Amino acid sequence: MLRRVLIGALLASLAVAFSAPARAATQVLMPNVSYARTVQFTAHGPIVLHVITAPRPGGLYQLKPLLSNGTILGTERVTSMQKDVSGAATVAGVNGDLFNFKDGHPSGMLMQNRVLQSPPYRFRSSVGISGDGRLNVARVSFFGYWQGLGQRRPLTGLNQPPRGDGTSLFTPAYGATTPRIPGVVEAVLQPFPPAVPGQELPGVVTLQRSGGGTAIPRNGAVLLARGSQVSKLQQEATAGTPVVTRLILSPDWLASGVTDALGGGPVIVRNGRAVWTAGEDFLPTQLGPRNPRTAVGQRRDGKIVLLAVDGRRRGYSVGMTNWELAQAMVRLGAVTASALDAGGSTTMAFDGKLINRPSDPGGERSVAETLAVLYTGVYAPPPSLPVVSPNGDGVGERQQLAYKVVAPSTVTASLVGPGGVTAFSETSSRLAGTYSYTWPSNARRRRQNDPLGRWRWIVSATDEGGRKSSVERAFWLNDTLGFMRVAPRAVKLRPRSRKAVVARFKLSYGARVTPSIWTTYGVLIRKLPSRTLAPGSRAIAWNGRFRNGRLVYRGTYVFKVFAQNSYGPVELNQRFSIRR
Repeated sequence: MLRRVLIGALLASLAVAFSAPARAATQVLMPNVSYARTVQFTAHGPIVLHVITAPRPGGLYQLKPLLSNGTILGTERVTSMQKDVSGAATVAGVNGDLFNFKDGHPSGMLMQNRVLQSPPYRFRSSVGISGDGRLNVARVSFFGYWQGLGQRRPLTGLNQPPRGDGTSLFTPAYGATTPRIPGVVEAVLQPFPPAVPGQELPGVVTLQRSGGGTAIPRNGAVLLARGSQVSKLQQEATAGTPVVTRLILSPDWLASGVTDALGGGPVIVRNGRAVWTAGEDFLPTQLGPRNPRTAVGQRRDGKIVLLAVDGRRRGYSVGMTNWELAQAMVRLGAVTASALDAGGSTTMAFDGKLINRPSDPGGERSVAETLAVLYTGVYAPPPSLPVVSPNGDGVGERQQLAYKVVAPSTVTASLVGPGGVTAFSETSSRLAGTYSYTWPSNARRRRQNDPLGRWRWIVSATDEGGRKSSVERAFWLNDTLGFMRVAPRAVKLRPRSRKAVVARFKLSYGARVTPSIWTTYGVLIRKLPSRTLAPGSRAIAWNGRFRNGRLVYRGTYVFKVFAQNSYGPVELNQRFSIRR
């Protein structure tokens, strides 16, 4: 029986490993940061993968955990957390650690800029990011002590209530007040330095009280004792007493250069090989089923890979097991990788906009953290139109361009056309913010000195720290196709009817034209034959039938006309309805 199970597992893993992915177009989110969506067709169903690839952290690029609402308690959507920091960086990322559904506190480690906000869970891996951009996935333990008038006393928790007898330290990262717990005693320390592990953290007791619910000073902390430790705190941390606290990580990640970290696990790639089982504190029900999954990894060249796998959606994406997630990260080139929170928490977003399809019925779930790629150079969003067609038909007449800087900078923005023709260029000093430009600014029709073809929006910046960055976006200027009308806009088809839906349009230049019919949800119904047409008024008819001759179902459809010539692509579309 065991042999059959092992053979079955092996065959299932091979089916996933050798499944053929659909072709994926790579999209540039921001300079050197790309996104790709692929679909793997497996024996278990389709699997949709969302992949962000970013440079090795350093310079203009950082990989950081962001805490929901800036506090340990509570949750927030990944898209909302990105918007919270959009003024300081352009952000792409995924959800972070597992968390407690009741109050939102992370289940494991959270360290930001060397300051420990939540202790690691030693039976699961943590993900560390070093100052030189290395990703470290390992198990880390937490210890600590405090000392007042007596000997050193153990510190059993950080920003979490002690379990049974113990003493915990609460810093401003926890929230406004400590938890209300009957029978506890607290000592308020003020001032108190940031909670950096491995250092002595001195404070002075300003107040002692009981019952919890004590305000945590913004420049202070609170020691909370429970059980047998209550008498120790009462006697050795009286008002006016100097108290020293020390937080200890084992291994000492700060000594090895780690500055930021978050909980995760299990480790799924080690030394370039997928890890079958890491022996971490996860249930088989968490690792075995096919679910939405999230992972972070690093390639040999230092590039960061973020992966979000959609799941729990039959016919769209069935998700992955943890082992399949490990194999996927190896195929993406990761030499080290960790899983993150999964299921309904799996989220990928960019610039405050959702990228993947979370599995919860309500959509994106609020989570405790996001692991974010932060870019602090100049950023330009994609142009509002892929093709500008200023021919007076009211469609695609004017382009909206923009760029964002997050620090005072000297910016040069240029709009360059084919052959180096420059329609616009300026150099100016800019404060942090977003700046926009409309082109053409006034004329409804294209000026003769604006050549048709591929145009580039090029922006370079030097910030107040002397750091240089640049970004380029492209679009097409092509007024070949225009003045499209579909008639009738509502047509009633019968089995013997030969009535047609006709798309009429004008061509300013000769082009290869491809008409097609789509649903409003983006499903292709019929692709009509392509043809090369000369300039002039043209018409293309569709008889309301599939390729096999059967009439289509009633509903709303989209008639698309795509034209391609030496000036580039251009497409127009219009809706119409079919009645039966």
